[in-house]
Amino acid sequence: MLEIIYQDSWLVAVNKPSGWLVHRSWLDRHETVFVMQTVRDQIGQHVYTVHRLDRPTSGVLLMALSSETARLLSQQFEQHQIQKTYHAVVRGWLEGDELLDYPLTEELDKIADKFSQPDKAPQPATTHWRGVATTEQPVPVSRYPSSRYSLVEMLPQTGRKHQLRRHMTHLRHPIIGDSAHGDLKQNRSAAEHFGMNRLMLHASKLQLIHPVTGEPLELRAGLDGVWQRAMQQFGWQNCLPEVPRVELNEETPQDSGQI
Repeated sequence: MLEIIYQDSWLVAVNKPSGWLVHRSWLDRHETVFVMQTVRDQIGQHVYTVHRLDRPTSGVLLMALSSETARLLSQQFEQHQIQKTYHAVVRGWLEGDELLDYPLTEELDKIADKFSQPDKAPQPATTHWRGVATTEQPVPVSRYPSSRYSLVEMLPQTGRKHQLRRHMTHLRHPIIGDSAHGDLKQNRSAAEHFGMNRLMLHASKLQLIHPVTGEPLELRAGLDGVWQRAMQQFGWQNCLPEVPRVELNEETPQDSGQI
Protein backbone atom coordinates (compact mmCIF):
# COMPACT_ATOMS: atom_id res chain seq x y z
CA MET A 1 0.00 0.00 0.00
CA LEU A 2 1.28 3.42 -0.94
CA GLU A 3 0.53 6.56 1.07
CA ILE A 4 -2.01 8.64 -0.84
CA ILE A 5 -1.43 12.28 0.08
CA TYR A 6 -4.15 13.74 -2.16
CA GLN A 7 -7.07 12.45 -4.23
CA ASP A 8 -10.10 13.99 -5.89
CA SER A 9 -12.13 13.27 -9.04
CA TRP A 10 -9.29 14.30 -11.33
CA LEU A 11 -5.97 13.81 -9.51
CA VAL A 12 -4.16 11.46 -7.20
CA ALA A 13 -0.79 12.05 -5.54
CA VAL A 14 1.29 9.57 -3.56
CA ASN A 15 4.42 9.61 -1.45
CA LYS A 16 6.69 7.53 -3.66
CA PRO A 17 9.12 5.37 -1.69
CA SER A 18 12.79 5.28 -2.61
CA GLY A 19 13.61 2.27 -4.77
CA TRP A 20 10.29 2.12 -6.62
CA LEU A 21 10.03 2.53 -10.38
CA VAL A 22 7.22 4.81 -11.54
CA HIS A 23 6.20 2.49 -14.38
CA ARG A 24 7.30 -0.62 -16.23
CA SER A 25 10.45 -0.32 -18.29
CA TRP A 26 12.14 -2.82 -20.57
CA LEU A 27 15.42 -1.60 -19.08
CA ASP A 28 14.27 -3.13 -15.77
CA ARG A 29 12.29 -6.06 -17.10
CA HIS A 30 12.97 -8.16 -13.99
CA GLU A 31 11.38 -5.60 -11.63
CA THR A 32 7.95 -6.42 -10.24
CA VAL A 33 7.03 -3.36 -8.13
CA PHE A 34 5.75 -0.21 -9.85
CA VAL A 35 4.00 2.89 -8.59
CA MET A 36 1.46 3.15 -11.42
CA GLN A 37 0.20 -0.41 -11.14
CA THR A 38 0.14 -0.27 -7.34
CA VAL A 39 -1.90 2.95 -7.31
CA ARG A 40 -4.24 1.62 -10.00
CA ASP A 41 -4.95 -1.50 -7.95
CA GLN A 42 -5.21 0.52 -4.74
CA ILE A 43 -7.84 2.99 -5.97
CA GLY A 44 -9.45 0.72 -8.60
CA GLN A 45 -8.94 3.23 -11.39
CA HIS A 46 -6.51 3.77 -14.26
CA VAL A 47 -3.89 6.47 -13.68
CA TYR A 48 -1.82 8.59 -16.07
CA THR A 49 1.69 9.82 -15.35
CA VAL A 50 2.47 13.49 -15.90
CA HIS A 51 6.01 13.62 -14.47
CA ARG A 52 8.45 11.17 -12.94
CA LEU A 53 10.88 10.73 -10.11
CA ASP A 54 14.05 8.71 -10.47
CA ARG A 55 13.92 5.27 -8.93
CA PRO A 56 15.97 6.14 -5.80
CA THR A 57 14.21 9.48 -5.22
CA SER A 58 11.29 9.61 -2.79
CA GLY A 59 8.46 12.09 -2.41
CA VAL A 60 5.48 13.70 -4.13
CA LEU A 61 4.40 11.95 -7.33
CA LEU A 62 1.34 13.40 -9.04
CA MET A 63 -0.86 11.43 -11.46
CA ALA A 64 -4.01 12.20 -13.42
CA LEU A 65 -7.20 10.13 -13.53
CA SER A 66 -8.03 10.92 -17.16
CA SER A 67 -6.12 11.56 -20.36
CA GLU A 68 -7.51 15.10 -20.63
CA THR A 69 -6.40 16.01 -17.10
CA ALA A 70 -3.01 14.45 -17.85
CA ARG A 71 -2.70 16.68 -20.92
CA LEU A 72 -3.48 19.82 -18.89
CA LEU A 73 -1.02 18.88 -16.14
CA SER A 74 1.70 18.01 -18.67
CA GLN A 75 1.30 21.48 -20.14
CA GLN A 76 1.83 23.03 -16.70
CA PHE A 77 5.01 21.00 -16.19
CA GLU A 78 6.31 21.84 -19.67
CA GLN A 79 5.65 25.55 -19.15
CA HIS A 80 7.33 25.48 -15.70
CA GLN A 81 4.13 26.57 -13.96
CA ILE A 82 4.52 23.96 -11.19
CA GLN A 83 6.93 24.69 -8.38
CA LYS A 84 8.87 21.70 -7.10
CA THR A 85 10.72 21.70 -3.77
CA TYR A 86 13.31 19.06 -2.91
CA HIS A 87 15.47 18.41 0.12
CA ALA A 88 18.77 16.56 0.16
CA VAL A 89 21.62 15.60 2.44
CA VAL A 90 24.92 16.46 0.77
CA ARG A 91 28.60 16.01 1.51
CA GLY A 92 30.40 18.83 3.30
CA TRP A 93 29.15 22.17 4.54
CA LEU A 94 27.02 24.08 2.05
CA GLU A 95 25.73 27.37 3.42
CA GLY A 96 24.00 30.42 1.98
CA ASP A 97 21.76 30.39 -1.08
CA GLU A 98 22.21 30.85 -4.81
CA LEU A 99 20.52 30.55 -8.17
CA LEU A 100 22.87 28.14 -9.91
CA ASP A 101 22.86 28.58 -13.68
CA TYR A 102 24.97 25.71 -15.03
CA PRO A 103 24.08 24.13 -18.41
CA LEU A 104 24.16 20.34 -18.56
CA THR A 105 25.06 18.06 -21.43
CA GLU A 106 22.38 15.47 -22.08
CA GLU A 107 22.93 12.18 -20.26
CA LEU A 108 22.34 9.35 -22.72
CA ASP A 109 21.59 5.73 -21.86
CA LYS A 110 23.74 3.30 -23.84
CA ILE A 111 20.71 1.23 -24.84
CA ALA A 112 17.63 3.44 -24.68
CA ASP A 113 19.33 6.43 -26.32
CA LYS A 114 21.62 4.65 -28.78
CA PHE A 115 20.08 6.53 -31.73
CA SER A 116 20.21 9.94 -30.07
CA GLN A 117 22.65 12.61 -31.16
CA PRO A 118 25.69 12.23 -28.86
CA ASP A 119 27.21 15.69 -29.37
CA LYS A 120 24.29 18.00 -28.58
CA ALA A 121 25.14 21.35 -27.03
CA PRO A 122 24.67 21.69 -23.25
CA GLN A 123 21.09 22.50 -22.27
CA PRO A 124 20.19 25.42 -19.96
CA ALA A 125 19.72 24.22 -16.36
CA THR A 126 19.03 26.37 -13.30
CA THR A 127 18.45 25.44 -9.67
CA HIS A 128 17.86 27.67 -6.67
CA TRP A 129 19.46 26.09 -3.63
CA ARG A 130 19.51 27.11 0.04
CA GLY A 131 21.56 25.68 2.86
CA VAL A 132 19.29 24.75 5.76
CA ALA A 133 21.59 23.12 8.35
CA THR A 134 25.04 21.60 8.80
CA THR A 135 26.65 19.00 11.05
CA GLU A 136 30.10 17.59 11.75
CA GLN A 137 30.31 14.03 13.04
CA PRO A 138 33.36 12.31 14.68
CA VAL A 139 33.53 9.66 11.97
CA PRO A 140 36.68 9.62 9.80
CA VAL A 141 36.11 9.33 6.06
CA SER A 142 38.74 9.14 3.35
CA ARG A 143 41.62 11.45 4.39
CA TYR A 144 39.47 13.55 6.72
CA PRO A 145 39.26 13.01 10.51
CA SER A 146 35.52 13.75 10.61
CA SER A 147 32.41 13.73 8.42
CA ARG A 148 30.53 16.86 7.41
CA TYR A 149 27.00 16.94 6.02
CA SER A 150 24.53 19.62 5.01
CA LEU A 151 20.75 19.71 4.65
CA VAL A 152 19.88 21.59 1.46
CA GLU A 153 16.63 22.82 -0.08
CA MET A 154 16.48 22.92 -3.87
CA LEU A 155 13.95 24.42 -6.29
CA PRO A 156 14.73 23.33 -9.85
CA GLN A 157 13.75 25.91 -12.47
CA THR A 158 14.34 23.46 -15.32
CA GLY A 159 13.92 19.70 -15.56
CA ARG A 160 17.07 18.15 -16.98
CA LYS A 161 17.91 14.51 -16.33
CA HIS A 162 19.55 14.11 -12.91
CA GLN A 163 19.73 17.92 -12.71
CA LEU A 164 19.80 18.20 -8.92
CA ARG A 165 22.35 15.42 -8.52
CA ARG A 166 24.61 16.94 -11.16
CA HIS A 167 24.26 20.48 -9.90
CA MET A 168 25.22 19.46 -6.37
CA THR A 169 28.20 17.54 -7.75
CA HIS A 170 29.21 20.64 -9.72
CA LEU A 171 29.27 22.52 -6.40
CA ARG A 172 31.47 19.72 -4.99
CA HIS A 173 28.73 18.79 -2.54
CA PRO A 174 27.29 15.60 -4.05
CA ILE A 175 24.08 14.16 -2.66
CA ILE A 176 24.66 11.30 -0.23
CA GLY A 177 23.82 7.94 -1.77
CA ASP A 178 24.29 9.10 -5.36
CA SER A 179 26.04 6.11 -6.90
CA ALA A 180 26.40 7.74 -10.33
CA HIS A 181 27.65 11.24 -9.51
CA GLY A 182 28.60 11.11 -5.86
CA ASP A 183 31.45 10.27 -3.48
CA LEU A 184 31.53 6.49 -3.07
CA LYS A 185 33.68 6.56 0.08
CA GLN A 186 31.36 9.09 1.72
CA ASN A 187 28.33 7.05 0.60
CA ARG A 188 29.68 3.90 2.22
CA SER A 189 30.50 5.73 5.45
CA ALA A 190 27.07 7.40 5.56
CA ALA A 191 25.36 4.05 5.08
CA GLU A 192 27.50 2.27 7.68
CA HIS A 193 27.44 4.88 10.44
CA PHE A 194 24.19 6.77 9.90
CA GLY A 195 21.93 4.33 8.04
CA MET A 196 21.73 6.51 4.93
CA ASN A 197 21.74 3.54 2.57
CA ARG A 198 19.77 5.24 -0.22
CA LEU A 199 19.86 8.41 -2.29
CA MET A 200 19.11 11.19 0.18
CA LEU A 201 16.94 13.18 -2.21
CA HIS A 202 13.28 13.80 -1.37
CA ALA A 203 10.61 15.62 -3.38
CA SER A 204 9.00 17.40 -0.45
CA LYS A 205 6.42 19.64 -2.11
CA LEU A 206 4.55 20.43 -5.32
CA GLN A 207 2.68 23.71 -5.75
CA LEU A 208 0.31 24.14 -8.70
CA ILE A 209 -3.01 25.45 -9.89
CA HIS A 210 -5.59 22.67 -10.09
CA PRO A 211 -6.08 22.03 -13.82
CA VAL A 212 -9.87 21.67 -13.48
CA THR A 213 -11.03 23.75 -10.49
CA GLY A 214 -8.44 26.51 -10.84
CA GLU A 215 -7.73 26.45 -7.09
CA PRO A 216 -4.18 26.62 -5.68
CA LEU A 217 -2.96 23.19 -4.62
CA GLU A 218 -0.03 22.37 -2.35
CA LEU A 219 1.04 18.74 -1.98
CA ARG A 220 3.52 17.65 0.69
CA ALA A 221 5.21 14.29 1.17
CA GLY A 222 6.52 13.18 4.56
CA LEU A 223 9.98 11.86 5.36
CA ASP A 224 10.53 8.13 5.66
CA GLY A 225 12.39 6.29 8.41
CA VAL A 226 15.85 6.63 6.86
CA TRP A 227 15.40 10.38 6.67
CA GLN A 228 13.94 10.62 10.15
CA ARG A 229 16.85 8.73 11.73
CA ALA A 230 19.38 10.95 9.94
CA MET A 231 17.55 14.10 11.06
CA GLN A 232 17.55 12.80 14.64
CA GLN A 233 21.26 11.88 14.63
CA PHE A 234 22.29 15.22 13.14
CA GLY A 235 20.09 17.33 15.42
CA TRP A 236 17.98 18.56 12.51
CA GLN A 237 14.59 17.50 13.93
CA ASN A 238 13.20 21.04 13.84
CA CYS A 239 14.80 22.20 10.61
CA LEU A 240 11.92 21.25 8.31
CA PRO A 241 8.76 21.90 10.33
CA GLU A 242 6.67 22.13 7.14
CA VAL A 243 7.64 18.60 6.03
CA PRO A 244 5.66 15.87 7.83
CA ARG A 245 7.13 12.61 9.09
CA VAL A 246 5.58 9.31 8.08
CA GLU A 247 6.32 5.64 8.45
CA LEU A 248 6.71 3.95 5.09
CA ASN A 249 7.58 0.39 4.20
CA GLU A 250 11.34 0.53 3.70
CA GLU A 251 11.67 -3.04 2.45
CA THR A 252 11.69 -1.88 -1.16
CA PRO A 253 14.22 -2.21 -3.99
CA GLN A 254 17.14 0.15 -3.60
CA ASP A 255 19.08 2.23 -6.10
CA SER A 256 20.87 -0.09 -8.47
CA GLY A 257 23.10 2.72 -9.73
CA GLN A 258 21.67 2.41 -13.22
CA ILE A 259 19.09 5.21 -12.97
